[in-house]
Amino acid sequence: MSSVKTSVRDLFRWRQRQVEVDEHGFEHVTYVNPPKPANPIKLLRSISMLGWGAYLVGFFCWTADAYDFHALSIQSVKLSKHFATSKTEISTAITLTLLLRSVGAAIFGVFSDYFGRKYPLAINMWILGALQVGSIYAPDWHTFLAIRALFGLGMGGVYGAAASMALETIPAEARGLMSGIFQQGYSFGYVLAACSFLGVGGAVETWTTMFWIGAALSFAAGFARLVFPESQQFIDARKDKKGSGTSDFMANFWIMLKKEWKVCVYAIVLMSWFNWFSHSSQDSYTTFMLVGKKLSNPASSRASILMKTGACVGGTIIGYTSQWLGRRRAMILSCFFCCCLIPAWILPTSESGLEAGGFMLQFFVQGAWGVVPVYLSEVSPPAFRAIFVGLTYQLGNAISSPSTQLINYLSENNYITNHLGERVQAYGPVMGIATAIIAIGLALTAAVGPEKRGALFEKGAAATVAGAGEQEVQTKEEEKLAAARGADHVTSQAESDEDGKKEGGATMTYTTTR
Repeated sequence: MSSVKTSVRDLFRWRQRQVEVDEHGFEHVTYVNPPKPANPIKLLRSISMLGWGAYLVGFFCWTADAYDFHALSIQSVKLSKHFATSKTEISTAITLTLLLRSVGAAIFGVFSDYFGRKYPLAINMWILGALQVGSIYAPDWHTFLAIRALFGLGMGGVYGAAASMALETIPAEARGLMSGIFQQGYSFGYVLAACSFLGVGGAVETWTTMFWIGAALSFAAGFARLVFPESQQFIDARKDKKGSGTSDFMANFWIMLKKEWKVCVYAIVLMSWFNWFSHSSQDSYTTFMLVGKKLSNPASSRASILMKTGACVGGTIIGYTSQWLGRRRAMILSCFFCCCLIPAWILPTSESGLEAGGFMLQFFVQGAWGVVPVYLSEVSPPAFRAIFVGLTYQLGNAISSPSTQLINYLSENNYITNHLGERVQAYGPVMGIATAIIAIGLALTAAVGPEKRGALFEKGAAATVAGAGEQEVQTKEEEKLAAARGADHVTSQAESDEDGKKEGGATMTYTTTR
């Protein structure tokens, strides 16, 4: 992991640090001039038909997962009336879902890295569909809460497997753009949920209709994954490689964890900020417009749809710009603009003003998020990409799980006078202050993290292959050498020959060109 000093310095260096992982799993560090922005049409055309198929299925699974989550959060007012409880109590279901997603990510992440991307993801989606149906038939609030907790286990496994499936077949130069689009499957799922919310109307009993739609999407996504072939990269990684399955998987996992624990901790902290960022700025926004701004149900639905449309646009554009701007710079600049837009997000009183403010703020919130899939994939240990991406993301979700509940609690227990002269719950100020604090924390965390833009992670060996856990060989000495000299090309390679084996050590070779 890059030192803090080097990471911060790289943000202000014209030449960007780039790390590639070759077919042997060795890292090659390069400081290069930023590439010129590529033609996005050309990038899209560079993807093969097989790559497009894998990408779209992964995107579909992620969208269905997002819809299932938002089918609850967007209907908190309806559900509070149906179960005769407070909106804060309803948000407990959201907290439990987020909290248990990390457990699901660990379980299904292991399955995906061990058995492949196909069957674990298909089964995962079917479980989500079944639990969505179970939520509909819950006889009381406590049963509903228990089912949503189990639902969190299923949700946790989707992101890592879907992201791995979608991005490992995409050419490296197109991954920034496609990462931004993929991440917006989450926002697109929200848009679908908001459209469904608008379509079913405001009657309390209509909440079940949205859950039926979610169940149908999850079952369909599972069947789509079932009919699509296994990841060719996963098959090639295992082909002609010696290993003993479970024993090598476990040995490689512990070796990886010992070597990369700092990166793991950093990624969890980063994803905690990211999840606070999104949940605090979006989960209660519909409630804010209904309660604080006194908008009608259709008006708040339209504003929510436009808000997340902005998220889809922002994630795509900023994900694309991260390919030449740099992953961390894109995150930090998005956080900065987000802070500047908070007043425009919470102060307007009209539907059109709230739509514009919501669109612009979510453009940058999800713009920062658009970098996440490719960033996590690039900094992850190649052999454990599914579990690393999925687990760090969902552990961040677990840490941020009280976010919506906390926003609702603080808002419901504090009051302000709105534009109509009425005393209303303080959703606006609470959300605004929370979003500003979180954006600053996220930017500072990203500033001290590693960057491996352009890493060819799909060339790494499978986790069940002997020695796959020893792929990360970057050294502090090499990083210092590259940073100090501003080298155009710095590589490291661990070579273990017969003499080296006899001596019980490995020879480290450095090649530096200017």
